[in-house]
Amino acid sequence: MKRITSTINIISISLLVFFLLDFYLPNFNTQTARSAPQPVKEFQTSCNSNRTVQVTGSATVKVTPDRVLIQLGVQSNGSTPTMVQDINSKAIQKVIKSVQSLGIQPKDISTDWYIVEPVYDSNDSLYIKGYRINNVIAITLRDVSKVSQVTVKALEAGANQVINVEFYSSELRKYRDQARELAMKAANEKAQSLANAAGAEIGCVLSVNESTRSHYYGWWYGRDHNLWTQNVTQNVTSTGDMGSSAGDEPISLGQISISADVGMTFGLN
Repeated sequence: MKRITSTINIISISLLVFFLLDFYLPNFNTQTARSAPQPVKEFQTSCNSNRTVQVTGSATVKVTPDRVLIQLGVQSNGSTPTMVQDINSKAIQKVIKSVQSLGIQPKDISTDWYIVEPVYDSNDSLYIKGYRINNVIAITLRDVSKVSQVTVKALEAGANQVINVEFYSSELRKYRDQARELAMKAANEKAQSLANAAGAEIGCVLSVNESTRSHYYGWWYGRDHNLWTQNVTQNVTSTGDMGSSAGDEPISLGQISISADVGMTFGLN
């Protein structure tokens, strides 16, 4: 009887162990599989440079200027440095006050250059017969409609030089970025078109280079058109009408042409 009971116990224990192994072993294997490190995906780090296509993209944006830089000067002569300095100082102060009377803030008026030089009796002579001062101020106008008023007012007050009148935009960075974006788009489209014609597709970008420029088209001719350099060559709606005038002012604002050129090299697939 004891032998039978022992046999039954052994069988029961064996069944229990088998049941436990059957239940826990699959779960253990599953968890082990989950915790095992996954193979790292290999990413392409190189680009095929054996087959390439090189393209350029251009874009131009035209905008109406909203800022003006006017350079006005007073040239004075005198027999002595003290005399010419006194004459010029009084004259330039009168010009500045006349400009400020039109609502121009002091922060927008600054001395551009101030030169004192001797005046000789002749080109070959070292005899100094007097002295000359060239005093030029730069005036920034935030209201472009005041160009004519400021210029006339300054001349009436004693200014005898109009060095330069330069129109520009206060948002050059925005238009430069816009130009660059359009130029890149044009280059991509051109590359894809050429690749399709050759029975291929464009791959990664191998190189990019860019150049920027700007030009002003208007009545006033500026001394240095690169002063307000920007960048875009597809048409973009301008912010104003070409050749529009500000009220009764005899000034045609024209437009600033902001352009960008990019060169790109693509790998071909």
